Amino acid sequence: MRARPAGNQAYFLGEGPVWDAARQRLLWVDIVAGDVHEGRLEDDRVRHTGSWSFADSVGAVAVAETGELLVAERATLTRLDLDGTRTRLARVLPDGRAGRLNDGAVDPAGRFLVGSLGGDREILVRYEDGGCTTIDDDLTLSNGLAWSPDGTRFYSVDTNTRTVFVRNYPSGTREALFRLADGHPDGLCVDAAGDLWLAVWGGGRVEHRSPAGELLGVIEVDAPHTSSVAFAGPALDVLVITTATQDLSAGDLAAHPDSGRLFTARVGVAGLPTPYWNPAL
Repeated sequence: MRARPAGNQAYFLGEGPVWDAARQRLLWVDIVAGDVHEGRLEDDRVRHTGSWSFADSVGAVAVAETGELLVAERATLTRLDLDGTRTRLARVLPDGRAGRLNDGAVDPAGRFLVGSLGGDREILVRYEDGGCTTIDDDLTLSNGLAWSPDGTRFYSVDTNTRTVFVRNYPSGTREALFRLADGHPDGLCVDAAGDLWLAVWGGGRVEHRSPAGELLGVIEVDAPHTSSVAFAGPALDVLVITTATQDLSAGDLAAHPDSGRLFTARVGVAGLPTPYWNPAL
């Protein structure tokens, strides 16, 4: 199966697609540009409808049921209200620490998790009660996060070790589910049947895997740096794929001119509803 370009805009580091069912909109980020984008899904294409810019990088975005956004900036979490007011909620990375926040997601209870990259020992934390609880503190590059349909199994990615982990949630012991030999695991999501869909950075593909990690199929993407995935649309049956132009040479870009764009694919299954961030937690 091959994904198709879903828009004309190319992003330097497109990432973190989120489907907001209440408003029938797609949210995603361009990390290095510091932008959060919004769009509408129309005939398997995404029509860009707006954006918000931040002073530094933006690793991830989440949305509350009432529409407020939670934005993971370089080192802090920021709430963006409907009237445009921005409120800093928590500092995740201390002053002077190298690196930035990266991929994030909302757990089934409505709490936001986010990881880091670019330092010596990367972390994965859960934002709750106005502060951050550390889940992992020994990662090389924290990336994609997803949960099983019943919320009891938690999948997480450590990109530089090429590992996808699984554990019981919220307090199970982390175990390696599988490791990639070709390309680096990046963002992932889970469908309604419990299967995993994993974007492979440097591989130009999305892998479909069973809950046990067995490879079931591949979606080819004409962009080497395939970064993340999410199910979108009223029936949650359109897989949206983000990609990047970061680290691609002029030759790479000439061979893959759609790099950096959003892609879509109909894969014959439906995804899970995206949990809403609960600002009260």
